[in-house]
Amino acid sequence: MNYSVDEVMKYIEEEDVKFIRLAFRDAYGVQKNISVMPGEVKKAFEEGTQINARVIKGFEDCPSASLYLRPDPDTMAILPWRPDSGRVLRMFCDIYTPEGKEYVSDTRGILKQAVKDASDAGIEFRFGTETEFYLFKNDDEGNPTKIPYDRAGYMDIAPLDKCENVRREISLTIERMGLRPERSHHERGPGQNEIDFHYAKPLKAADQMTTFKMVVSTLADRYGLNADFSPLPLPDEPGNGYHINIYAVDREGNDVVKYAAAGIIDRIQDLTIFLNPTDASYSRLGNNTAPDRVNWSSAEESELMYIETYHGKTRVELRSPDASGNPYLVYALLIRAGLNGIEKKLELPQEMESEAVMLPTSKKEAAALAAKSDFVKKYVPEGILKAYVG
Repeated sequence: MNYSVDEVMKYIEEEDVKFIRLAFRDAYGVQKNISVMPGEVKKAFEEGTQINARVIKGFEDCPSASLYLRPDPDTMAILPWRPDSGRVLRMFCDIYTPEGKEYVSDTRGILKQAVKDASDAGIEFRFGTETEFYLFKNDDEGNPTKIPYDRAGYMDIAPLDKCENVRREISLTIERMGLRPERSHHERGPGQNEIDFHYAKPLKAADQMTTFKMVVSTLADRYGLNADFSPLPLPDEPGNGYHINIYAVDREGNDVVKYAAAGIIDRIQDLTIFLNPTDASYSRLGNNTAPDRVNWSSAEESELMYIETYHGKTRVELRSPDASGNPYLVYALLIRAGLNGIEKKLELPQEMESEAVMLPTSKKEAAALAAKSDFVKKYVPEGILKAYVG
């Protein structure tokens, strides 16, 4: 759906909306929000809603003490789990300075600029996702535990798969919010699940991922469970991946995704800290089927990239990221690296190259590679880079 400001205002008036959540994200992609009453929405669209900049992670060095949220009407969604009487509406926001300029460290803005530059170069990117998460039981007092909700395995069904009803409700709720889940199933780990999304334009895909994590966590809590997207929730079980499917075509509709894939492989070491930003990320890499080398394959085993051609179309799946990354920043950097590969017509290395270099093995190593990368410095604002590399 595409909504205008006038349509949002009319909806608020006619559908008994009482609270409007203005959502944004910090440098790490963690969703934040401030709620306003209906009478404040017009002002938010025109002037923005003030927030304290220096208490937001990654914004500490902001020259201004205040920043302003301006909602994007196109992202309007009703939160279906809230009452029909006195509804709650949510919109994602862009962040502006007191002077009315886009805030340089707003990662949603960073992604929008990357999309624009790709469009100016005649390239369209889209991203699809395959995201894994565990469902754990809460104790009698509602505190989270690490006890899996079931002991089912890969694509098992009920009664072994006790997560089935939760996944179904998550998928239906997301659909009611205007998103398009593609499929869902039980994953290999006990209590582990996967829900996948169709390809979407980059900004939509990033908003979708932010919404998805919120919905999963909210509905899990309603079932007396806690959702865990962290890279390795259980040390002896499969980790949680955030696999990203990449689509790229030029103005004539030609598939250029292999060049984009080569560009991403060329820069993957520099980008890893943004795809895998926590210490736990590096415990996952190299375990079970998570990749630890800079390679690709058509065999779908433990490679960094899985590339296949099916019915004349090329599918590229990047398998190293995990969901602790900021999807806005991740997609922006994948676009930048992909564009570099397309412009230079880079070729993929040999499939499953025996001498493929290793991915960074620690957060410290990944941060050091990003800190000295001219490519990263060109596209990641100083404040954001500092938040990731110190």
